Amino acid sequence: MTKDETTTAYISLGSNCADAARMLAGAAEHVGALPGVEVQAASPVYSTEPQEDANQPWFLNQVLKLALAASWRPPALVAALLDIETAMGRVRDPGRRFGPRVIDLDLLLFGEERCAAADCTVPHPRLLRRAFVLVPLLDVAPKLSLDGVPLATVLQELDFRLCGNKIFQ
Repeated sequence: MTKDETTTAYISLGSNCADAARMLAGAAEHVGALPGVEVQAASPVYSTEPQEDANQPWFLNQVLKLALAASWRPPALVAALLDIETAMGRVRDPGRRFGPRVIDLDLLLFGEERCAAADCTVPHPRLLRRAFVLVPLLDVAPKLSLDGVPLATVLQELDFRLCGNKIFQ
């Protein structure tokens, strides 16, 4: 792939199962094995406080920067990420939306594109509210902006605390 033929996308990886570090590494391998996908950078792994549903183990989270062949579209990438989740053992519990998960892969940004389909929202709808996504995202893309606003500025406005590799929010 040449740079002119690619789109840059960012995805978040999360897991709070007993073997979360192995799950993140396996998910990154699966993503990198998709045709027309190159993992260009991986953030450090952070230990993060669960959001929405605090009654569960802490998560490990990471962000990957991807170079995608021109044939990729946001809904197709989301579908591929969901397939990877399923292959890795994720079973969705409709009664517990923000509950524990063996693996969670979310499309955060897909170039400059926007998508508002029922099964694909880009930018990710909670991107600007979550330090556990913004901190590792800025590790791989420190100058990234959304609608002209630097994401570093957005992060500074959030109520969170970073202690080593732990994110409290």
